[in-house]
Amino acid sequence: MTVRRDFQESARCRPDLVIGREELFAGARRQLASGGSVLLHGPAGIGKSTALRALAEEYGATARTVLRCSATESESHLPFLALADLLGLVLDEVSPRLPAAQRTALESALTGRGESSLQRDGLALRLAVLSALRALAADGPVLVVADDLQWLDPASAELLGFAARRLEGTPVQLLCAVRTEGQESQEYDRQLRSCPPGTLAVRLGPLTRAQVAQLLDHRGHGCLPRSTVREIHRTSGGNPLFALELGRALADSPTPPRPGEPLPVPTSLRALVLSRLDMLSVEARRTLLVASAGARPTPALLRAAGRENAEAECAQAAELGLLATEPDAPAVRFAHPLISAALYAEAPAHERRAAHAALSTAASDPIERARHLALATTGTDPEVAARLAEAAALARDRGAPSVAAQLGLLAARHTPAEGSPGPEERRLAAAEDAITAGEVDLARDIAREVLTRASVPADRVRAWIIVIDTAGHTMAEVDAVFPQALADAGDDPRLLALVHYQLAWRALIVEGDFTEARQAAAHAAELAARGQDRRTELLALAFQAQTETLMGHPEAPRTIKRALREPQDPRVACHHNGAGSARFRWLVMGDQLAEARTTVTALLREVRRRGSVESEVHFLRGLAETELRAGHCGRALDLARDSLRLARDSGIGETASAMLTSLAEASGGDVDRALALAREAVRHAEEDGDQMYLSRALGALGYAQLVAGDPAGTVRSLRRVRSLELGLGITDPARGRWQGDLAEALVRTGEVAEAQDVIDVSREHALRLGRESVLAVLDRSEALVRRARGDREAAVAQLTSAQDRLGKLGYGLEEARAAFALARLRGRGPGAAAFDEAARLFRRCRALPWLRQVEDALAAPEPDPVPGRAEAPAALEVLAAMERQVAALVMEGATNREIAARLFISVKTVEATLTRVYRKLGIRSRVDIVRLAAARRAR
Repeated sequence: MTVRRDFQESARCRPDLVIGREELFAGARRQLASGGSVLLHGPAGIGKSTALRALAEEYGATARTVLRCSATESESHLPFLALADLLGLVLDEVSPRLPAAQRTALESALTGRGESSLQRDGLALRLAVLSALRALAADGPVLVVADDLQWLDPASAELLGFAARRLEGTPVQLLCAVRTEGQESQEYDRQLRSCPPGTLAVRLGPLTRAQVAQLLDHRGHGCLPRSTVREIHRTSGGNPLFALELGRALADSPTPPRPGEPLPVPTSLRALVLSRLDMLSVEARRTLLVASAGARPTPALLRAAGRENAEAECAQAAELGLLATEPDAPAVRFAHPLISAALYAEAPAHERRAAHAALSTAASDPIERARHLALATTGTDPEVAARLAEAAALARDRGAPSVAAQLGLLAARHTPAEGSPGPEERRLAAAEDAITAGEVDLARDIAREVLTRASVPADRVRAWIIVIDTAGHTMAEVDAVFPQALADAGDDPRLLALVHYQLAWRALIVEGDFTEARQAAAHAAELAARGQDRRTELLALAFQAQTETLMGHPEAPRTIKRALREPQDPRVACHHNGAGSARFRWLVMGDQLAEARTTVTALLREVRRRGSVESEVHFLRGLAETELRAGHCGRALDLARDSLRLARDSGIGETASAMLTSLAEASGGDVDRALALAREAVRHAEEDGDQMYLSRALGALGYAQLVAGDPAGTVRSLRRVRSLELGLGITDPARGRWQGDLAEALVRTGEVAEAQDVIDVSREHALRLGRESVLAVLDRSEALVRRARGDREAAVAQLTSAQDRLGKLGYGLEEARAAFALARLRGRGPGAAAFDEAARLFRRCRALPWLRQVEDALAAPEPDPVPGRAEAPAALEVLAAMERQVAALVMEGATNREIAARLFISVKTVEATLTRVYRKLGIRSRVDIVRLAAARRAR
């Protein structure tokens, strides 16, 4: 199926379309031919729409589906009009191919029928638009043509940008145009960020005088004197639309200007439009004013607004070039948005109010009716304010928070000072809608404005909370707000709870202090309970429980129980930061994998039913982590990839999902991809200053490096994790489970003493908290230390015990790793059966990277024999004095840094000396030196 393509009425590209644009057109053509996207930008009238029309006509023939949207300023306040233009004709085709929640959201947005899930989670509609475009692209190339992006309603613009940023790798191209006034236009920057990666931005600038002359000649105005053309160029500033309008007016004038005289027209398009409006009848002009005030006006709407002869009057305007002639389109569309804007701006205020009053009863959409009523009304009016507040709620339900914010501000403007709710309360509601829409600057400005006037403590504290919320991860920048918010809260426990809940987050994000965060959350919960604010109490308790769990605090189980007590708030119960999530985390850290799986599966089912995408991403990660712990690597990898895909589609939780997917890839997928994802997660966490996820991401990187055969890299990454968690106050080794990997890597790099220290410290905390699986993994790592020190029998016994315990606890992958370590210890001769057992266990887990390690170990040549007991002393004698000193300290288990400190040399000197020791003794690592020491003692 091919949708009716854009701009088919102009079937041929006229020569004047490319006057002065040859290089720009050539670049745009190359970009489109290569499958890329193009953004045309420049000031009003510069020729963007004309160029867009030509390119769309030329390249639309290569696409299976062409989607079009175009907007005007008057309709920019209505949500989803542009979305209806884009997808209205293909809704029946794509709807059956969408998930139920997305289908419901999209149909609700386009038709206004059915139950919308957007009130619960606006992301459902974003994902529906993305899925619809992907579904169309699966059948063939798609070209999306969007003109006048600056006038797109905010809801549609957000959806188009959301999808565009996530369409990489699909045959979907965007060809767009946006009005910008300067080279560094903020509108240009914003629109370019909303386009697909690699979009070519083409700026259309002014024409030269020669090009203006060429353009006028192509349009039949070549008889104008050179001096007149020069004046046209000067007056128009090289803008082709202005130049053509000036040229047309001059050509039609019976008395052309004499050489040297100024043009007999004003120097702005508005004045030029007004000169043409003089040719209209008074009634036709009034009809056009109503049309300019309306959103997507139609002849039927104009008639309902009292313009009985709308068709004839619009035809008169079309003959003058004021309206575009589109026989197949029902809407009355101005030839250029500036014409409509100029007409509206020049009308007297009382005429504009009369037009809005007529439209307030004629429009069918309640949002449009409320907006017109507001613009028709002067001063405060409680009934108008209430209508606007209802319209804002409707826009919010439709998933258009930006429109809701605009309507909320109008409602506040018409609310009497003594009204209830008052004007400040409505402004704050608008600010909260703006935050939801991502317009944090607007929200912050509203809150600051409220703070200059509000005297009611509740309004002031609410405004301070908005200021804090808009700071995001840069909470340190609003430190001065907290004392003021506390002062405004006074002794009201309900208000104080809100502030202290924010202080808990500040302690975690800014200070990285778990203890302070826990105390602030506990205080917030107590205050909320006193103020009978159950929602804030539950949020604070859940936050406290999560913090205590990660700290290894003994109060965590009791706090979780408190957070789970009735009455519950449905908005918190299954939320990813709610008590259910805290309980799941406790279960998975406490080795209760079966119950953890049941819990997180139920949570995932519920949030999917509610259409909460952010929580779905979170619980997909939780289920993937549970399956990974259980050794179901294939299942974990599928879930982790789903989580990452959804996170990237929604823009939520990408760092956390990349980290978890790295762990799953290193266990059951592609190790190179695991390394790339882990490094991506580390980079994002560092850029965000997020110490919490930085330690998790580094833990994933260290694990991937270990699987990749880079123990030195593992040591570097996991030493950072150890330092970070020490600073954060995290003591529970079940939080990241990196300790065993660090100890194993340290043994491989010959730093046995440090490995034992990691094991000893971690074991103490694991014993205190009863983390049985962690204790078994630490025993597996300690067996490697014992093997390095020559105590083979003890190592075998400890590995055998660790493998048995891990199997009973249900940690399949860790069990297989213990079996692999045991096989390596026994060697290929007598341990051949052990290698088979390790391979069997890894195969059961679908742990492909680990299975390849078993295969590599079997294929590798036998290591060179370590010098025996009688050979050891003689071997050491070949070393120089410094080399013997360094080797002796290695035998004692000293690290390179410790050796450097004791011998007063640099670490680099130690490393160079060890290289010479390895060469002289015919060995390859510090482990072999330790073996020499063991042989020497045995002698």
